[in-house]
Amino acid sequence: MTQDIASIGSASGPFNIGQAAAQSGVSAKMIRHYEALGLLPTVHRTDAGYRQYGDREVHTLRFIRRARALGFSMAEIAELLKLWQDKRRASADVKRIALAHVAELERRIAEMEAMRQNLTQLAHCCKGNSRPDCPILTELAG
Repeated sequence: MTQDIASIGSASGPFNIGQAAAQSGVSAKMIRHYEALGLLPTVHRTDAGYRQYGDREVHTLRFIRRARALGFSMAEIAELLKLWQDKRRASADVKRIALAHVAELERRIAEMEAMRQNLTQLAHCCKGNSRPDCPILTELAG
């Protein structure tokens, strides 16, 4: 008997890896990867060796997916997971990680903006005609 995704949404586990993937929005391959990295604890396996996930693991997978969508690194996610699971944590620790990530994003945005401006200027200088001279290639050749 097979379950469709709609019926999985109301279930409470245990889930096989495909069902956990559907519940969390994380692919089965990434679930295995997160387990290998230690972001997700080792789960119970059936006698046949199939992984079985509960609501807690699916919730953790959703947390990881949302953190990845915000661009947090795996190391930052590991730290955030520890804080999330520690009910006695200081929110200041979470805020510190978030603000450090914002600063890194701002640095990367500035780098990309500089690249965009440089390429725009080079493209503006290029006549884009049938002649072989091209300031873009000249710049790249250094």
